[in-house]
Amino acid sequence: MKKRFIYIILSILFLGVLTGCASKESKEFKKEYEALNGQTNASGKEHRTISIPKDNPMEKVTATDIVNKINNKETFYVYFGDELCPWCRSVIEKAIEVAKKSGVKKIYYVKIWDKDGNEILRNKYTVKNEEIEETIEGTDAYNKLLEAFDSLLEEYTVTSEDGYKFELGEKRIFAPNFIYVKDGVAQKLVEGISDKQTDSRG
Repeated sequence: MKKRFIYIILSILFLGVLTGCASKESKEFKKEYEALNGQTNASGKEHRTISIPKDNPMEKVTATDIVNKINNKETFYVYFGDELCPWCRSVIEKAIEVAKKSGVKKIYYVKIWDKDGNEILRNKYTVKNEEIEETIEGTDAYNKLLEAFDSLLEEYTVTSEDGYKFELGEKRIFAPNFIYVKDGVAQKLVEGISDKQTDSRG
C-alpha cells in the first residue's frame, strides 16, 4: 500500500517536462549511490543495495544554487537527500522511475551530509541531561531555503532517547524531500515514504 502511495504522490509531483541534459552528473550520482551497496553504515547495518540508471535526471548543485534559482524565479524540481540516508536509498529508485515516466529531464540534487554523515547544510541539535543544545548552525543558504519553503515544511521536533520531545519552534528540510518550484515559488513537497524502511539506522 505504501509503495503504491509513494508512486501516486511522486506522479503528482513530477507533472510537467523540464529541459536539460545531465549525462556527466547522472553518472556521478549513480556512482555515489551505488558505491555504498553492501557496505556497512555507521550503525553497523548494511546499506541497501540499489541500482540507479545511467540516464537518471539528477544534477548535484549547492543550496546557494537553489536560492539563486528561486531569486531568478525559475521553475525546477529539487531533491534534498544523501547516499548515506537509508530513507533516501529506500525511495530513490522509485522516484527516478516516476520522474522519467513523467518526462522530467532534470532534478537538482542537494546533499545534506559529508562523506562521514556530518551535517553540511542544516543545523543539528544534541540532547544531554534533558536539555537540548544546537551543536551545528544551519548555513545561510539553508536558512533562506527555510524561508522560501516555509509554507510546505513541517515543524521540527527532536526526541531524546527516553522519548521526551523538544518543540524547537522552527521548520526543517528533511531527507528525502522532493520539492517542485514554479516561477521561484515552492508549490509541492513530497517526503520519502516507503515500507522498505522502518528506522533511520539503515
